[in-house]
Amino acid sequence: MTSEPTLPLDGQRILELAARSMFELFANASEGMLLVDRNARVVWINDQYRRFLPALGFPREEDFVGHAVSEVVQNTQMHRVLETGKPILIDLLSNKAGTFVVSRIPLRDEAGDVIGALGIVLFDHPETTLQPLIQKFAALQRDLDDVRRELASQRRTKYTLANFVGSSPAAVEVKRQARKAAQSSSPVLLLGETGTGKELLAHAIHAASARARSNFVSVNIAAVPDTLLEAEFFGVAPGAYTGADRKGREGKFKLADGGTLFLDEIGDMPLALQPKLLRALQEGEIERLGSNKVVAFDARVIAATSRDLAALVREGKFREDLYYRLNVLPIKVPPLRERRADIPALAEVLVEDIAIRNGTAPFDLGTGALEMLCAQRWRGNIRELRNVLEQAAMRSDAQRIDERQVEQVLRDAGIERMPPAPMPAAAGGAPAAGVLRPLAEQVAALERQAIQAAMAATGGNKLAAAKLLGISRAKLYERLELAA
Repeated sequence: MTSEPTLPLDGQRILELAARSMFELFANASEGMLLVDRNARVVWINDQYRRFLPALGFPREEDFVGHAVSEVVQNTQMHRVLETGKPILIDLLSNKAGTFVVSRIPLRDEAGDVIGALGIVLFDHPETTLQPLIQKFAALQRDLDDVRRELASQRRTKYTLANFVGSSPAAVEVKRQARKAAQSSSPVLLLGETGTGKELLAHAIHAASARARSNFVSVNIAAVPDTLLEAEFFGVAPGAYTGADRKGREGKFKLADGGTLFLDEIGDMPLALQPKLLRALQEGEIERLGSNKVVAFDARVIAATSRDLAALVREGKFREDLYYRLNVLPIKVPPLRERRADIPALAEVLVEDIAIRNGTAPFDLGTGALEMLCAQRWRGNIRELRNVLEQAAMRSDAQRIDERQVEQVLRDAGIERMPPAPMPAAAGGAPAAGVLRPLAEQVAALERQAIQAAMAATGGNKLAAAKLLGISRAKLYERLELAA
């Protein structure tokens, strides 16, 4: 063992005086001191410590001093200090005499060998002496518990299939496919325009699966800068780069272990990162940024995109092997214009949700307002429908929204307005004339009305009418032949 450099005589004298002063300070200011030798026997106690002896069960000092410390002080850790040579600077000790805040310090000889240990009772009755510190710690602990509960709630599913509103053939088919996907662990690819409810379906598939009790973790790839995506996915090893957390950080793949990882806007995945994502999906293993250690994970992946992945593959912007890896269970989520019959039910649910969030009573939608909503093309789908309803609610002082107010919102928003189309049901859910006809007939009638309105608006130009309706020209010809 290397010895300390020898101090000059005046320096040695100062060190001895400092040690004596510190000892006297603790002896006088503390609530008690106890000294044990290298064999963990008590060899000395000060006057303050003597007052604890009756409570510990020793009426005489000689019954305490000279005995092994573990025999006379319950729950002592002095032997551990002697074994390790390391101090225990702050600790709580509870025994027959009460609860104390204590320090335990090893004592060494000139050669550096441990020859004993000093125990110092810093405070007795910490429940009163340290009450401000204890209160602050309790408040911090409550805050930490609240954050943990909030984080856990965010990682649970928010929606089930019951939240996917609609009874149209298109909506029923989507829910059927989602239930089937929930029974599998294979990747799911949700395809559809923005605002159609792809994230809701991802939550619902997780909620109906065997992984429902585990985390649902989502990453919006389009919202994360390319340079941060790798760390977001795979995590960061401790000290991986300057400024990195010393403890490291778990990535979303590991956070989703045992549950579901939802990769939203997968079509925006940078090409350079796609091979690492493919390897993670194939091998079930990841490497944190700055680490060579392979970490296994078990997460079911659901991906979603509003882009045409097949076209991106053809353009060389998306890896073909990754596309096939994700496209195992594809589910096409239809745009709102392809399930117009669901608009009244959707509007009712959205109106109630808007009222709850704003703390107001739900407003009524007049028949004319509903007819106009059903006729629109809804480029933004359900998200756009919600926005229009919310704007109408904020602008109106009445509890009823009529056609004129909806039209004004559409005009101000620059939304291409379609003429109103008759509704299959009256406002409030009451049956209207012909509502008890088969649903397919009602949908077909609604389609014919929309086509007629489009043809009238474009002066009979079939190509322009098809674009207005968001369907191909061939599909328009097919519908016209059926209507003939």
